[in-house]
Amino acid sequence: MHIYSGVFAFEDGSEMRNRSMLTPTMFLVIMNITVYVFTSVLGGNFIQTSTSVLVQLGQYNVNVLNGEYWQLLTSIFVHVDISHIALNMLFLIIFGLRAEELFTTEEYFFVYMLSGLSGSLLTLFLMAPNTLSAGASGAIFGMYGAGIIYMRKTFGQSIAGALMYAFLLLILSTGAGVNIIAHFGGLAAGLIIGYALAKSRRDMLWIENY
Repeated sequence: MHIYSGVFAFEDGSEMRNRSMLTPTMFLVIMNITVYVFTSVLGGNFIQTSTSVLVQLGQYNVNVLNGEYWQLLTSIFVHVDISHIALNMLFLIIFGLRAEELFTTEEYFFVYMLSGLSGSLLTLFLMAPNTLSAGASGAIFGMYGAGIIYMRKTFGQSIAGALMYAFLLLILSTGAGVNIIAHFGGLAAGLIIGYALAKSRRDMLWIENY
């Protein structure tokens, strides 16, 4: 049995996490909702976040290019309207709870934050300077990508299926007003991280079994 931070991992690959009332997924859901309430109070509208608030706390490429680099991170927790955050939190719960069974707490937050940041950076580099973007979708896509490829790689299955499912979900997410660039950036980061984590687990098991 190997011991990781907060996780007991057995030789057969199964895991038993020391669970508390506040899981990583619930923490992120609460944090996102808290930020939404805060931005709603600032803008005076609980149904839709005002444009002025989005310019201040979302990712407005012009502002980022002018030195407000922190928007690359704050935008991950800001949402455009109530339906936007409701849908994102639904998928965060679905994919996040599964990811909790696969990764340590540190790995979980690493996947989420780096995937979200990757989506923000790709939005900055590939989209127009006047682009205004917000939402946790990139981070959530990363969580999905990391989980699906981790399971495939860990159990010795072909990763082609994982890539197919991942990009199918990406295509299904397209639509008016959807930042597909951020989705792709987050998904790509999640796939890379998930693959690396699965490979490191398998390599560690091989060395110890040898």
